[in-house]
Amino acid sequence: MGKTILIVDDSAIMRKMIKATLQAANHQIIGEAKDGSDAVELYKQARPDLVTMDITMRGMDGLAAAEKILAFDSQAKIIFLSNLNEKDYTENARSLGAKGYFNKNSTEEILRLIEQL
Repeated sequence: MGKTILIVDDSAIMRKMIKATLQAANHQIIGEAKDGSDAVELYKQARPDLVTMDITMRGMDGLAAAEKILAFDSQAKIIFLSNLNEKDYTENARSLGAKGYFNKNSTEEILRLIEQL
């Protein structure tokens, strides 16, 4: 059986695409959040094996949400998925303790990392 995963993205279409990809790889989606605030609350309730997190979202962004999740659970595994290839975002994500930072279209790389975690 795959991992339990929380998907965080402000785009419903993107959440649906990520969900389909992960389910096809036998992972269980235990929740979806449209912003960082929802992500933090859902993480605390569900305690998934892994979180896929968008960076730019209205309200609390992905970096702030990751910081709160990691403050709650230092063992949380977070992978950032973004269409932004900004070096600053990558460095910020890594400094927070993210397990990876990928373009949302890098499906094979994302799935490989998930299997390794």
